[in-house]
Amino acid sequence: MGQFDRHSPAPLDWDKYLELLSVARINPAKARWYVIGVENYLKAHPGRELMAHEPRDITGWLEKLSASERTADWQVAQTADALSLFFSDLLHLPWASAFDWGRWRPAVPRATLITPAEPSRSVPSVPLAKNPRNALVEGKTSTSAAIQELVAEIRRRGYSIRTEQAYEQWVRRFISFHGERKPTELGGPEIVRFLEDLAVRRSVAVNTQNQALNALVFLYSQVLKQPLGELENFARAQRPRRLPVVLTRGEVLRLTGAIKGTHQLMAQLIYGTGMRLMECVRLRVKDVDFDYRQIVVRDGKGGKDRVVPMPETLSEVLKAHLATVRQLHDLDVSRGLAAVYLPHALERKFPGAAADWRWQFVFPSQRLSVDPRTGNTRRHHLHENALQRAIKRGAETAGITKKVSTHTFRHSFATHLLEAGYDIRTVQELLGHSDVSTTMIYTHVLNRGGKGVRSPLDTLG
Repeated sequence: MGQFDRHSPAPLDWDKYLELLSVARINPAKARWYVIGVENYLKAHPGRELMAHEPRDITGWLEKLSASERTADWQVAQTADALSLFFSDLLHLPWASAFDWGRWRPAVPRATLITPAEPSRSVPSVPLAKNPRNALVEGKTSTSAAIQELVAEIRRRGYSIRTEQAYEQWVRRFISFHGERKPTELGGPEIVRFLEDLAVRRSVAVNTQNQALNALVFLYSQVLKQPLGELENFARAQRPRRLPVVLTRGEVLRLTGAIKGTHQLMAQLIYGTGMRLMECVRLRVKDVDFDYRQIVVRDGKGGKDRVVPMPETLSEVLKAHLATVRQLHDLDVSRGLAAVYLPHALERKFPGAAADWRWQFVFPSQRLSVDPRTGNTRRHHLHENALQRAIKRGAETAGITKKVSTHTFRHSFATHLLEAGYDIRTVQELLGHSDVSTTMIYTHVLNRGGKGVRSPLDTLG
């Protein structure tokens, strides 16, 4: 078969893509669906050169799939992953590495979602070298092996699966940016060039650039054992000062009223407690205290715990929801699938806790998934993208023109508490902010009409 032609209107050879899927540890049984996902996208854009595709094409296609009742969330996520590998890792298009693929991908890594009708499979473990530094320095392994050693070090340190995914992607992009050279042949100057390219040519956000820097520093200091020292000055992504979008109480009522089912309860809970999106999604049964009317937020941003008030108006609704979840849990127990994910090696410390009702997620997924690290089939928490899309649709239905997201509820929670007369230190504690200056941004809405100034137009006549 011929070589892959980057400028042809359609791919000529899938061999390289299939090889890439293998390197990315995609289950061979699912590889054909990745190919079909890319083919369907290309068929929807006939006559286009591969290098001429743009982010808006990807966004439009994924939004179309997401809006279709015939396409499940996991299918949208799988298609996004297939297109990410195709445009980022195979074609190396400049915009693809900065595209927000995480908006569409599942919380668990690639090709691990399974439908209820699909038999569970164990994911083969990835062999890891005993001495990652030797494997990388001696150049005896490919880029894929280098990534494996990075992943091994991350897991040894107990980092989250999201950190693992992010660091892996940034190291892949860094190596690809420098023509697939060995990491040991690169260093500080090459990292500076890569980071400047992100800021100057791709205009990424400051947090994105910082995350890339953290991943590369980790690679060189913890895996290669080659500390970078002080990096020379480089162009930094700019952090613009943004005021938070805040809904009025009436808008909150309209928006939550336009959202249905479990997503409505989650939206109300985020507004009523000030929790972050993932804090709500990862909430466990044991952390909901009906007697004290409070919710314990575990391992929040910065690894901190805090207590937030439980809205009394949601107490009975939440009890009814948990009764339904308990039925689902009992069904999983009868099928031998009740072991939920536990953080920080708790599963080894408390062997029976994973199947204990108290440790189950308050908002479980309706689909089973395969744990990417253990290969066990489990019921993970509901995917956050589903809630984000429900809120977006709800805002459209409610006729709200403000740019609304799940975090808008948190902004509104803080602002409405300040309006009600609560002191800013209390609000800081409820939000989990380390510095009160972060909380101070919510005082902007209290100075009505542009810092309390009355427009001169209103004084005429």
